[in-house]
Amino acid sequence: MPKPYISIIIPTLNEAANIRHLLPKVKSVLKDYTYEIIIVDKHSKDGTASIAKRMRAKVIYDDKGKGSALIRGFKAAKGNIIISMDADLSHRPLELKLLISGVEAGYDVCMGSRFLTGGGSDDMPRFRRAGNKFFVSLVNALYGTKYSDLCYGYRSFSNVAARKLKLKETGFGIETEISIEAKKEGLKVMEIPSFEKKRIEGVGKLHAFRDGYAILKTIFRNFR
Repeated sequence: MPKPYISIIIPTLNEAANIRHLLPKVKSVLKDYTYEIIIVDKHSKDGTASIAKRMRAKVIYDDKGKGSALIRGFKAAKGNIIISMDADLSHRPLELKLLISGVEAGYDVCMGSRFLTGGGSDDMPRFRRAGNKFFVSLVNALYGTKYSDLCYGYRSFSNVAARKLKLKETGFGIETEISIEAKKEGLKVMEIPSFEKKRIEGVGKLHAFRDGYAILKTIFRNFR
């Protein structure tokens, strides 16, 4: 059986110091695949886009937020399997093959989870852990799902499944919206253990309280 064509979508905002290390690692893992790397950049001021282009990634631009960037990336992706990942080196490229294998095994969506055996995080303060647990419990109760993680962006999708998701979130509520939409569309979902590392360079874009409120609004807005 031929290997699938892989599309990697990476939203960026001033991530030059990280992508110069991330992209070679991604390419090394995918060396036996046909693939494309799509950088969706929010007009970074530090040369992120220029570095990505020199490293032969496709660069497109988005002016809004992480959610909008992922939606734009999904539309641009040509691969049979589409993978979303962060630019800050928190996602381990070696896990790409697990995410690919999940879709190859017949799942529509494969989601990394920091809370399954074998997963974990070096970058989750107690208040963020509590917040994530609350949101997971709320989504599971409202939508009848059995997720163990919710606000984590390392995920793979079949191309067909990605285009079924009716996504509207422009910010950090996007992962929550994806999880809810996958359930509403009746998609076959699998979680795999994933280990989150600390950001290496630069400043994180997540603001716990502001983005937590956005996630809460996403949960209730989609409950209909």
